[in-house]
Amino acid sequence: MTIAAVRTHRLTAPLHTPFVTALRRTTTVDTLVVEVVDTDGRSGFGEAPQVWQVTGASIDGSEACVRQLLGPLLTGRDPDELVARCTEVQRAVVGNEAAKMAVDVALHDLAARRLGVPLVRLLGGTALAVPTDVTLAAGEAADLAETAGKRHAEGFDVLKLKVGTDAAGDLERVRAVRAAVGPHARIRLDANQGWTPREAVRVIRGIEDAGLDVELVEQPVARWDLDGLAWVSDRVDVPILADEAVFGVRDLVEVIRRRAADLVNVKLAKCGGLHPARTMLELAVAHGLGTVVGSMMESEIGIGAAASLVAAYGTTAVPDLDAAWWLARSPVRGGIRYEGASVVLPDAPGLGITSVTEAKVQTPG
Repeated sequence: MTIAAVRTHRLTAPLHTPFVTALRRTTTVDTLVVEVVDTDGRSGFGEAPQVWQVTGASIDGSEACVRQLLGPLLTGRDPDELVARCTEVQRAVVGNEAAKMAVDVALHDLAARRLGVPLVRLLGGTALAVPTDVTLAAGEAADLAETAGKRHAEGFDVLKLKVGTDAAGDLERVRAVRAAVGPHARIRLDANQGWTPREAVRVIRGIEDAGLDVELVEQPVARWDLDGLAWVSDRVDVPILADEAVFGVRDLVEVIRRRAADLVNVKLAKCGGLHPARTMLELAVAHGLGTVVGSMMESEIGIGAAASLVAAYGTTAVPDLDAAWWLARSPVRGGIRYEGASVVLPDAPGLGITSVTEAKVQTPG
């Protein structure tokens, strides 16, 4: 039994609400779905999200990598040799983490389907539901407070507030959200590299002094500024979560060595898939670093893979897996669903994806 084909599908799906951060504003999920097909006709699915401002990945670039290199590399090979195939994918090309993620997840999905088990079982777990936070897109204090109240009433008790667009006004934004949801909801902040180190310390200390009870602050400074990240971590009490500063294992080693952050956000599109993500989670835990699993703006394919990882390995803080919740309509059939603040995994082989549908499919000309 071998891999017969590696196919790509370009998808665009609208969001029900614009997603706004310190780095970008988007109204769609744009992603490349990769389908790995075996000689029995079974398909495994993965995706490579396009996120110019964070990973630099594009649909064109990911598709070129898959079609010209990773697809031919895998065709004719044994899909049941999962570790060997995933290792070959990681070593085949420099960078291109989104393309690697898509192929890695598709290989895992196919392997689980061939065994007739959900992906979480292949990864060593049994849980079919994991919690998630929900993101509050960057905006003005009054709008954020209104949205926070709605999301809390819908059952989300962990709210991720996007800040970093205006350091001078961020304290009031947090104050407004806390007033709207009361003392029992957890609030975490994500500055998406939007502050200087001095701004970060000033804002976070202001939050601490005001008693606003923020759970953590994610990536307060530029991704390349590990000295600045460590400087902030040393001067505030609120835990600091490294996101854009950590793509892969080597980045994580450096953060651990410098004691630059208290937690790390592991994302498949940054590290290249489930294979390296598992290593990163184990490494973080071994060094006493807290863990979160997050995502880019992805469909049920990417979120299903990340949620399966969490269900098997766990995290020390509630994961950030609400991306597919933002979709106005799904670009795929099957897969995960949301029930309140939970991501529910299908009790079906692999990711439970049955087809790619209800989306704009673009054929390269």
